[in-house]
Amino acid sequence: MSRIGGDLVVETLRALGADTVFGLPGQHALGLFEALRRAPDLRLIGARVENNLAFAADGFARTRGTVTPMVVSTGPGALLTLASLQESRSASAPVLGIGSQVPVAGLGGGRHGYLHELPDQQASFRDVVKSVHVVRTASQIPTVLREAWESAARAPQGPVWVEIPQDVLLGPAGLPPITSVPACVPALPPLPEVADEAARLLASAENPVILAGGGVVRAGAQAELRALAEALRAPVLTTFGGKGAFGWDHPLSGQSWLEDRHSTAFLEDADVLLVAGSGLGELSSNYHTFAPRGRIVQIDADAGTLGANHPVLGVHADARLALAELVERVPAREPDGRAEAAVAGLLARVRARLDAQDLALERRVLADVRAALPEGTPSFWDMTILGYWAWSAWNADGAPIHTAQGAGGLGFGLPAALGAAAATGGPVLAVSGDGGAMYGIAELATAVQHDLDVTWLVVDDGGYGILREYLTGAFGATTATELTRPDFAALAAAFGVAATVSSVDTLRADLAGALATPGPHVVVLPARLRMFEPTHGEA
Repeated sequence: MSRIGGDLVVETLRALGADTVFGLPGQHALGLFEALRRAPDLRLIGARVENNLAFAADGFARTRGTVTPMVVSTGPGALLTLASLQESRSASAPVLGIGSQVPVAGLGGGRHGYLHELPDQQASFRDVVKSVHVVRTASQIPTVLREAWESAARAPQGPVWVEIPQDVLLGPAGLPPITSVPACVPALPPLPEVADEAARLLASAENPVILAGGGVVRAGAQAELRALAEALRAPVLTTFGGKGAFGWDHPLSGQSWLEDRHSTAFLEDADVLLVAGSGLGELSSNYHTFAPRGRIVQIDADAGTLGANHPVLGVHADARLALAELVERVPAREPDGRAEAAVAGLLARVRARLDAQDLALERRVLADVRAALPEGTPSFWDMTILGYWAWSAWNADGAPIHTAQGAGGLGFGLPAALGAAAATGGPVLAVSGDGGAMYGIAELATAVQHDLDVTWLVVDDGGYGILREYLTGAFGATTATELTRPDFAALAAAFGVAATVSSVDTLRADLAGALATPGPHVVVLPARLRMFEPTHGEA
């Protein structure tokens, strides 16, 4: 068969460096999937529902740190990806969404009445993704895809959207085979004068503290952060998205108990607070109760976040490049033990609060999950009570953690873990509650079909557990949170997936055994867990 527009898409993706595409076919996208069939060196990973497909692409992108293509069809298929792309935008995951479109004649107010047609499909994506790109002729495909790829990869990374009409995908390629598509992703160093002023403030601080966010992790700036913290003798706390930015047990590590008022007060007491790779949003500011008394130096690749919530000296830069510049400019201090003692005191106050709340069950369950993971195993967490605990208490050293706390939608855990397993070969852990599990249960078929090495822990507490707590706390009663649910182990077996009904006493061994055995597994833990309280009251 002669080359078609779909072949240009596939050739361009390969030339840009893609080796895996996440895709779910549809009528208008047939040209794309025929081209994928003819490209055996480009792996195609499917899914059962488009939102889960987009979560899987997100998990792959977070794990590899590279732009990850996702292909869906027009209208309903495209729209189902929106909630997942919102999470990718919040978490700066570089997903390259490619959607088909009605024929060119139906674009821009032309001929109407096509299947899946929307008056303006692009408009649905404009406020969700970083950029939207439209192809109208085959000759535009390589350069439009390169432009979109560069947009997704440029700091701050994030999802982008490309639309290609059905007749362009099915029509003649009109260009020679594409083998070289050089993409240019510019670095984002800090302005020298701004770096000088940030270094001056930090060097003169008597009580400097660092809050490290997800931008540090995405930039691979852990070594630069540690060098700066040790030079300044500055305690480091991490946001929930910044887990893994700084050693959990380092003497300067205040860890990430940001929903505890003691940690908020610790950050407020800094005379200079360096916020690296965080926008100081709702969760990072303890629900906007954070009230700093000193100066803030904020490093972020997204200029729109600088000073958005507090007055700052804004450093618009990639976190690694900015931190490296500060390391060069800040003189090293002699250790005197004051910072280490302050950190030890903070963590002792946090532990004392937890010890007073009868939370031994919750702390044990999370500790056993962490202990069951082989070194280097990533985990992907839904919005569930155990996931909320992991935000604060998870030690990400040697166990990278990814959560849906960027946008906060349900159903992230399993499909994102499947994408990560496609990236690494596994093992990967997914964690969901029984409510969130029902969003992605169909993807057990995907796990089997692609033999993806994911162990899925489902904590079955009979409902939407965190919403049960929120409603009860606010109104003394709960509504619409109690759920009829299936026998998860039997349902897994129906998909051909090995399943274990665990208990608090056997969880660690059950998880470790599942993770050590290749292929998909489900571990069900019937347990009703509680959150720690208060989250942001007085210390």
